[in-house]
Amino acid sequence: MFKLSDNPPVLSPHVDSLTELDGRWWVAHTKGRFEKAFAWDCSRRGIGYFLPMIERVRIYKGRRHHVLLPLFTSYVFFCGDEMARYEAVCTNRLCRVIEVYDQEQLIDELTQLERAVTGEAELDPYPFAAEGRRCRIRTGPFQGLAGVVIRRDKLTRIVLEVSMLGQGAAMEVDADLLEPAD
Repeated sequence: MFKLSDNPPVLSPHVDSLTELDGRWWVAHTKGRFEKAFAWDCSRRGIGYFLPMIERVRIYKGRRHHVLLPLFTSYVFFCGDEMARYEAVCTNRLCRVIEVYDQEQLIDELTQLERAVTGEAELDPYPFAAEGRRCRIRTGPFQGLAGVVIRRDKLTRIVLEVSMLGQGAAMEVDADLLEPAD
């Protein structure tokens, strides 16, 4: 089990934001539990990547441990040219590489997730893209983030979607901060 400091960074260490990465974005579908190892491989090979992670508490041998888990199990986003894609495949940690046809949409969705992760929002994996009204946060530290609003356990949540995966992450939001995104 990794110490929190032994985990790979969420974003390639040579950039401050994923918008600084050049090249085509790809989605790496990793073998089971290989997300962090693949991120370390990308870092060593100079391949830009984004691995959103969330902190969770796990009980192991009767003790509480804080661990970082990938937000999207078995998926890492990476950026580069065909050579970077080839090197990613050569790590032998991937099941497949998924081509992204709508680069702008993926970058927009990943940028929103990056803001939520770096802003230390409380994120929960959401297994599918919710249907409902699309809204935007109009003020506060997460101003401009947009997603589908859902209600669960009497809490208002907004789902930040990654439509490429058919998944998203739900974060708690004060309903007073939302406005329609249409």
